[in-house]
Amino acid sequence: MGDLCHADRVSSEQQQIVERVRERIRGDHAVGGSGDVSPDAVRRIAIAEVRRHNDYALARGSRTLDDASIERVVAAVAGYGPLQQLLDDPEIEEIWINAPDRIFVARDGISERLDLTLTPEQIRDVVERMLHQAGRRIDVSQPFVDASLPDGSRLHVVLSGIARRHWAVNIRKFLRGVRTLDRLVDLGSLPAETARMLAHAMRGGQSIIVSGATHAGKTTLLGALVSACRPDQRIVTVEETFELSIDAPDLVALQGRQPSLEGTGEITLRRLVKESLRMRPDRLVVGEVRDAEALDLVLALNTGLPGAATIHANSAADALVKLSSLPLLAGRNIDRDFVLPAVASSVDLVVHCARSADGSRHVAEVAAPTGQIDGGVPVTRTLYRATPTDPVPSRPLRRSERAA
Repeated sequence: MGDLCHADRVSSEQQQIVERVRERIRGDHAVGGSGDVSPDAVRRIAIAEVRRHNDYALARGSRTLDDASIERVVAAVAGYGPLQQLLDDPEIEEIWINAPDRIFVARDGISERLDLTLTPEQIRDVVERMLHQAGRRIDVSQPFVDASLPDGSRLHVVLSGIARRHWAVNIRKFLRGVRTLDRLVDLGSLPAETARMLAHAMRGGQSIIVSGATHAGKTTLLGALVSACRPDQRIVTVEETFELSIDAPDLVALQGRQPSLEGTGEITLRRLVKESLRMRPDRLVVGEVRDAEALDLVLALNTGLPGAATIHANSAADALVKLSSLPLLAGRNIDRDFVLPAVASSVDLVVHCARSADGSRHVAEVAAPTGQIDGGVPVTRTLYRATPTDPVPSRPLRRSERAA
């Protein structure tokens, strides 16, 4: 990672060019110009300023700047500074910062610490630039923020004081590499026969819950499942922040909103589920069920509306138990004796995802509720369970290969 660190150091000459580029953009805006700060516009100005610097440097016999300096200037002005190179790397799926000298990335599910150190000022500058583009803010009164970046990546920040000593930053990149069940079969995530079964279930209007631990590939699988729906179906998705990557001709995607600094204006996932039912959906998709919105989802499924959602759970059976318990958070008047049979009868399939030690994700189990309840737990029958003999790739495919 030495090259990365070297590439992210901004020399005094480069910093001067950064300031001149910013000054030219401000000047252009002041005289009635476009004030364009798009990467292409900034790159044109940066090229001109680097050439100007090199002309003077050659005349004086001092050091000139190479083409890499142009990209660093563009990243500093129009991008996300020292993080831009990581964001542009198709192999990296997630970036997190625990401290200025503790920066990590994940490639194909495997985390690694980078030999990279930033200053607290650099971290704050990058985060504030991201939040400005997302229309969000963070301060002492609101020390947490969850936001979507322009490319769909998800940003989560915890302010110091809540996080010990330093800001805690996490960026989950929006990757378009896996969008279909066939692609997951190519990756060895599930057998072709199981993929065909799931595709048939989605086209037939069955309701599917995708379960698994964090980073087990739940959202990726959910997107691939929804992409298998019939093209004439109207799909409405609701998420706290946009993460799903779905190709569908009739799609409405809704995103929640955090409260303002005054504590007003919040749009919860539960509110979105209720609103989505007024939009004539043929299928309701909930990015992740984790709170009282589970009640509204179960009620919708119980009326015959096909649905799909993800939930954190340790197994398919555990997912049904959790989905039966979360609605109780909606209020004391919610009776589990109603919720439990409603879940058992309205959920058709549970697909459980897992992550292997090498970072690869796969479908570990597909279970179907029988509609019966035994000991307060919905009874299921196993339709598929992964075994060591199931086909898997010789190695996890890189993101660049997945996008091909």
